[in-house]
Amino acid sequence: MSADVAAGSQSTVTHVERLVRQTAVAVRGAFSRRDGRVTFAATSVSYLVVYLAGLRHLGLGPWGFEVSVVADPLARATRLVSPFQWEPVALVAAGPVELLVSPLNVALGAILATLVGVNLAVSVVAYRGPKACKIGPGAGAAAGLPGLLSGFACCGPTILLVVGLQASATVLTVFQWLVPFAGLALVGTLLWVGTKVDPDA
Repeated sequence: MSADVAAGSQSTVTHVERLVRQTAVAVRGAFSRRDGRVTFAATSVSYLVVYLAGLRHLGLGPWGFEVSVVADPLARATRLVSPFQWEPVALVAAGPVELLVSPLNVALGAILATLVGVNLAVSVVAYRGPKACKIGPGAGAAAGLPGLLSGFACCGPTILLVVGLQASATVLTVFQWLVPFAGLALVGTLLWVGTKVDPDA
């Protein structure tokens, strides 16, 4: 019995390792092309800007230059104000642009932005040149969809306000919990793309 369990566990580990390697092939294939790199850079930067704006941490204000930091920034940086949203510890104003700096929010936004950028880069390259990066053409739409949908994770409450809907506490909480769901969906999609990679192509 123990031998069978060990064999099954080894088989699972081998399968996961192969899936990760094949996913890495897809990502390397996307970054080996100029269109993949441009898509990644443009998408990642745009998503991070929209993410911070959706949190109302990035916006426009009076023209000026200012840097101010709150008292005890280390303690306040880890203080949650809502699920997956932390308190800002500094204000940076440069010209008309104002940024409320929350290190954990910026880090989370950067992680999501990177995942979105990689997904869309793989999507574009899979659509335009599947043979060049060994990705099946059907992987393009699958890789791109979570990247587009994950925008609701950061902008959900803002979208509700724009369209004039009354955002109840329950609805806002649902949108906030979309953040980890979006991250898992993006990672899951990349791994799924790995199943479409033919390493021998």
